[in-house]
Amino acid sequence: MSTESSVAALKEGAVFKSVMPVRWGDMDAVGHVNNTLYFRYVEEARAQCFDAENVFFPNDRVPLLAHASFDFIKSVIYPATVVVIMTVTRLGRSSLTFDVVIETQDEPGVAYAKGKNVVVAAERSSGQSSPWTVAELSHLARFFV
Repeated sequence: MSTESSVAALKEGAVFKSVMPVRWGDMDAVGHVNNTLYFRYVEEARAQCFDAENVFFPNDRVPLLAHASFDFIKSVIYPATVVVIMTVTRLGRSSLTFDVVIETQDEPGVAYAKGKNVVVAAERSSGQSSPWTVAELSHLARFFV
């Protein structure tokens, strides 16, 4: 059996979920989670997903965030636990596009925010994009179902 055929492939439609508590300090003066924190929640989810980058990226490669956007639908109020759901919608030569939904654990299926992230594999020294390796994609496939 070839190594290539035994490697799990990352596919469009694959989903990664991350659950994290909302902290008291995440709220703003209006009494809901500040909109900037939604980006931090997704940042934390990406960090969990990419497993602290150096675990599977060689020292000369890095995943870079190329795009991040959100539409804010409903306010998250403390106390709460958010669920960040990242779905692969496009796998490019050197990029990954994720649709992102933030829900709360108490209201599964109710979107509080929807957005998009694009991550690009790049050479650390130059910042130039570089194709995903089989090892990188197979590592990511372990986290997405």
